Amino acid sequence: MTGRAGDWPRIMLDLDDPTPPFEQVRRQISELIVAGALAEATRLPTVRQLAADLRVAPGTVARAYKELEAEGLVKTRRGAGTRVAPGQALPPRQRQMKLEQLTAGFVAAARRIGADGAAIRAAVEAALREA
Repeated sequence: MTGRAGDWPRIMLDLDDPTPPFEQVRRQISELIVAGALAEATRLPTVRQLAADLRVAPGTVARAYKELEAEGLVKTRRGAGTRVAPGQALPPRQRQMKLEQLTAGFVAAARRIGADGAAIRAAVEAALREA
């Protein structure tokens, strides 16, 4: 399931993943913030809008937002919505290191299911086209 809110990055829920949907939403938004894909003060979609886009209950998104706020990644103000908190993005060097860690994990998982280099490259290229 995918959801988009305006020009916002894609959030995807995997219904086969045993991870609860609120945690999938929380994790993906957290990763976008830390990676710098969501800049400081960027307004997140409303709970209702993102819930509708993802076809989940509003409580699912509300819980994800509440946990992000508890982590200090976002701030919510009545009338101003939920926005990315200041100072949450990684500096470029740390972002590159995180990207390399994520890539290594992906490649290792792909190898475990029997994918070769060409299949892995094709999957990455397809994902980049989709994003």
